[in-house]
Amino acid sequence: MDLFYLKPDQRIFVSGGSGEPTGLLAALADAQLPERLHFFQFPLPGYNQTDFTAWHPTYQMTTPFMAPHLRQADQGRLHFLPMGMRAVHEHLRRGIDVALIQVARDRDGRLRLGPNVDFLAAVLANAEVVLAECNEAFQAPAGCPLIDAKRLGSTLTTHRPLFEFPAPRVDAEAEAIGQLTASLIDDGDCVQTGIGAIPAAILSALQDKNDLGLHGGLIDDGGMALIRGGVVTGANKPIDRGLHVTGMALGSQTLVDWLAETPEVVFRSADHTHEVGVISQLPQFVSINSAVAVDLMGQVNGEAVGGRQISGTGGSVDFMRGARASPGGRSIIAMNATARGGTVSRIVPRVEVVTALRTDVDIVVTEYGVARLRNLPLEARAEALIAIAAPQFRDELRGAKTDALGGRR
Repeated sequence: MDLFYLKPDQRIFVSGGSGEPTGLLAALADAQLPERLHFFQFPLPGYNQTDFTAWHPTYQMTTPFMAPHLRQADQGRLHFLPMGMRAVHEHLRRGIDVALIQVARDRDGRLRLGPNVDFLAAVLANAEVVLAECNEAFQAPAGCPLIDAKRLGSTLTTHRPLFEFPAPRVDAEAEAIGQLTASLIDDGDCVQTGIGAIPAAILSALQDKNDLGLHGGLIDDGGMALIRGGVVTGANKPIDRGLHVTGMALGSQTLVDWLAETPEVVFRSADHTHEVGVISQLPQFVSINSAVAVDLMGQVNGEAVGGRQISGTGGSVDFMRGARASPGGRSIIAMNATARGGTVSRIVPRVEVVTALRTDVDIVVTEYGVARLRNLPLEARAEALIAIAAPQFRDELRGAKTDALGGRR
């Protein structure tokens, strides 16, 4: 790996999620690098573990997503950027000096990006230098973009098995939420979900649906199962018809191997996956996301607990607003009614941080039921949310309702 490309004061983009060049980062961590480098990464909890502020006392890091490992970072040199994924893509169209990415060869020996391309279209359009880890431990997804080897300034070849995202444990509450949410999905809908126990339960509960579409930021083993089972076909999509659009793959080695043989799963950057103008062309687009808390006005906190930033906006608001722009579309927040073993309600009088506006959310689902908020006035939406809170918190929420709604009765 040629290090002469790296110079003081450069801004360095590091691909995150399953596209992180972990082997390349390990090599750089042991090398003599210039001072005053500024790293940018959108890390994914469970995948990405590098605190770039620990590499050198002059290094800085900017991130739109606070993964757990960053709690140990030097907070004076770690900069949180409150920004959704579509805006991050636009932000990265300029000012990147060096890009650190992962590439792999497909079944025909061609070099492709992946299996995460969320911001790469923006970064590769303006980065002066691209340094790549060419990982020979897997075949690139057939639907990932090709990249010309001439675009790469230097390449480190590795044979590093991809981290397999563990299958989530679906408990009784998640299963109940999955069944309720699945009941809101109609044949022909185009669905976006996240990752975790509740999304896994939702996808599992969609087995009896027909001709669903998939358009979102990720695909996992649950999405693969629906495509292989003929549930997700994309046949009703006016754009990307018959294709399954994603930005990243997260899951097992079986998923990675299947993607290498499945060109119908197409990987696109966030200017397509998270773009409202694209989603608005997909009728019946259903956005399904989770939250830390929802308040009695329908405002969503998806990123802070007890005054501490624990994640970020991610793509949730992009998808919610895309769903609102889609003919017949709707946005769903699916979450447990409580946290900390049932001692804390996640339906609250007022959220501490507003990730999504009360105008962004159409439906909220907990294990206790479904609250349809679209077109409801404040008083009615508060009552709908109280009805799906855990029973032990409902009286307390009713007592706080007047103040929560700004004194309205």
